[in-house]
Amino acid sequence: MEPSAHKKDRVLVFLEGGELLKITQSELLRYGLRPGMELSDSVAAEIKKSAAKSEMKALGAQLTGNRMLSKKQVVEHLTRRGGDRSAAEETAQWLEELGAVDEEAYGQAIVRHYSAAGYGSGRIRQELHRRGVPRELWEGLLSRMPPAEETVERFIRGRCRNKTVDNDLLRKLSAALQRRGFSWQEIAPALRRLEEETQK
Repeated sequence: MEPSAHKKDRVLVFLEGGELLKITQSELLRYGLRPGMELSDSVAAEIKKSAAKSEMKALGAQLTGNRMLSKKQVVEHLTRRGGDRSAAEETAQWLEELGAVDEEAYGQAIVRHYSAAGYGSGRIRQELHRRGVPRELWEGLLSRMPPAEETVERFIRGRCRNKTVDNDLLRKLSAALQRRGFSWQEIAPALRRLEEETQK
């Protein structure tokens, strides 16, 4: 047994068959491990399971310490790195209980970012879905967006400077706004106003 040179609170335990276990100091104390100790197969299996769980928690804490993530993203990251899915889900739940994963705050950050960039609720819903923010939070999050008509109007005014307003431009503006996640009901009034202004 020796302390890990790379991770504080980690102990490296070398088993007789050449297998290496990376355990925490608390696991070392809990199982009363010492050099030369005989381990039954069941105790060895229990220690391995506990060590894998501790390793996953450490990895999860590292992930969420660097950036905001949803529970779904935490599970995906951990399983991609070879973790067991149920242990990854348990780790994500543990991180949420600690406050390291806050899906509502994460959702708010997504809505703020995409709203400020001029996207509509359709596109923001796609982002919330892609990032694993629970669907039951969506309506509350989207209700904090600025009114769609303001964003649509700003987008149209920005694109129309020094341009001739004709059917071709109106069609292009409509298509661009739909790609940004706005519905036809949100786009049409602004396009009508623009058309009426140019006909005066």
